[in-house]
Amino acid sequence: MAFDWHSDPITQQTPLDAHYRNTQNVRRFMTQHCGDDFHFDRAFMAWVRSGAPANMGAVVDEWKRRTMDHRKA
Repeated sequence: MAFDWHSDPITQQTPLDAHYRNTQNVRRFMTQHCGDDFHFDRAFMAWVRSGAPANMGAVVDEWKRRTMDHRKA
């Protein structure tokens, strides 16, 4: 059975699959792990959908990396 991005519990080990959806459930997970400043932008969404991240932990790590890179600039 496919993962339900709307209601299934998301953990850092949750794998990204072809059925990934940017849902409120995903936003809650990302805000919990990245803080209240989290938001999706086009470049980040393109990276998520590129197949680069294997799981949601990698998505969190990439957001944090991009945020730190942006703050350094």
